[in-house]
Amino acid sequence: MRAVRVHKFGGLDALKVEEVPVPEPLPTEVLVRVQAAGVNPADWKQRAGHGFLTPPFTLGWDVAGVVERTGFGVTTLQPGDRVYGMLWFPREGAAYAEYATAPSRQFAKAPESLDPVPAAAAPLAALTAWQTLVDTAHIAAGQRVLIHAGAGGVGHLAVQFAVAQGATVITTVDAAQEQFVRQLGAAQVIDYRRDRFEDEVSAVDVVLDLVGSEDYGVRSMPVLRRDGLYIGVPSGVRPTVAAAARDHGVRASEFLVEPDGAALARIARLIDDHAVTVQIAGVFPLDRVADAHRQGEAGHAQGKIVLTVDR
Repeated sequence: MRAVRVHKFGGLDALKVEEVPVPEPLPTEVLVRVQAAGVNPADWKQRAGHGFLTPPFTLGWDVAGVVERTGFGVTTLQPGDRVYGMLWFPREGAAYAEYATAPSRQFAKAPESLDPVPAAAAPLAALTAWQTLVDTAHIAAGQRVLIHAGAGGVGHLAVQFAVAQGATVITTVDAAQEQFVRQLGAAQVIDYRRDRFEDEVSAVDVVLDLVGSEDYGVRSMPVLRRDGLYIGVPSGVRPTVAAAARDHGVRASEFLVEPDGAALARIARLIDDHAVTVQIAGVFPLDRVADAHRQGEAGHAQGKIVLTVDR
């Protein structure tokens, strides 16, 4: 089978499409024929050496496809099932390949209303949004949530999950993305190039920071109500950000997404109920993986980038 391998950290030339053996599912695992694989910032950061893995490895964590074979003990899935999942994160997921294996409970049945491309776009981004806002922040109706970078892969799903929970959403985006996030349900949109968000908003219950810069973290603290919660996703909570949180009497939480098939099943129901949509920023065949990474690294993608894997 074809797979995208990285033998040494580097730029786009580090991405090698190679022939490798098809993996065998171990007990409790399934073998999935991959139809599409999502591309995430973690992928190009890992390729460049800013991640958890040591070469050689196969890139990717997001997949959508069809169960080909099940290992001993699998009871939740069977061959022929359409599934989607985030595999093994932060260990090697090996999703940029024609076949992938992982524990059956890291998958869920794919949303019936989605074809493989948007289904592959969803898992890592959707689980990040869900686990931060629902599992960590426990957002509820009537709360106010500020989401930095609300038009991105995680951000556009976070806006929709927060709205679905009954929260009022404020988000920082580029001016060109204002209409997009308003259509998702954002009540207030701040052009981060023109306005300082701390001058435009106050007394929010939760800040979900998907930018991750030290500057954004420190500036986010005054907009929170006392004992409000800041969640830093890309870079965690740096010491200066933690100190600013203490000074303002608010909480600051780091976060790392986990595989969670049960949450993906709940998310699939929201998608099929048309409460949540998945925005696609670009689609590339596996052989053009370098172009996919190039687009992602350029920044300001509206939604997710996806690789199609079927021959």
